Amino acid sequence: DSRAFVTARDVVRGQEKLNLAFVANLFNNHPSLDPPVEEINIIEETREEKMYRNWMNSLDVRPHVNHLYADLYDGLVIFQLMDFIKPGIVDWQKRVKTAEQQSKIAAKRFQEVLGNCNYAVELGKKLNFVLVGIAGSDIMAGNKTLTLALIWQLMRAYTLSLLSQLNADGTPIVESEIISWANNKLLEGGKEVSIKHFQDKTNKTSLPIIHLIDVIKPGVIDYSFVKQGESMSKEDCLSNAKYAVTMARKIGAPVYALPEDISEVKHKMVMTVYASLMLADNK
Repeated sequence: DSRAFVTARDVVRGQEKLNLAFVANLFNNHPSLDPPVEEINIIEETREEKMYRNWMNSLDVRPHVNHLYADLYDGLVIFQLMDFIKPGIVDWQKRVKTAEQQSKIAAKRFQEVLGNCNYAVELGKKLNFVLVGIAGSDIMAGNKTLTLALIWQLMRAYTLSLLSQLNADGTPIVESEIISWANNKLLEGGKEVSIKHFQDKTNKTSLPIIHLIDVIKPGVIDYSFVKQGESMSKEDCLSNAKYAVTMARKIGAPVYALPEDISEVKHKMVMTVYASLMLADNK
């Protein structure tokens, strides 16, 4: 009932926020819209697909990736990812047709987009990706299996490039060095927690990650949001993981792992979280 928050006098006086609430309430309860004729198809995505989208969007690619396959069809997001992995590898001037440069004639635009996708496969081979049986037309058509094969190799290459930034000579840093760094930081910060490896069950609680963030940027963690205790439930662990991912990004760590990857202790993804924090600490 709108009368609970707005009166006739408010409407006459033009109280903007109250009138907006009144119209919204009216629309929600009496939209006077016909039900859709066709059944609406809800696009579901796997956790793997969500993780890949999360990674791409964490790099602020344009356009924002809402649907993994449809938004990669013209190769432009893939080129941006390759430029992150190996700056300068993409010849934007001569080989790429951006959305603004593409023809308005459908047949010509089709060939330009296909050319982009073929070039993406060509660059993938230069990055030493295994792309047997993958053609530009597969990316353009949104072939799930083959597109995922390419994306997985892109993310793997990005992770290696991330680790390379942590060494002065440009060689990827090894896992033991990241673990050693994390434990030393925790010890220096007076935190009574450590990890033996990335599969350490302590990571399930996200507490080592949360404490590490607090050491890197003191005071940024609000511990009233952090679940702690001897027997933490799955929900508590997932809640901590969500908070850890949010706060890691807040301090500038390029985290693209999902909270579930941490709470379920997915070794490779947990490693990328620590590597991202190490990178943020070295900036």
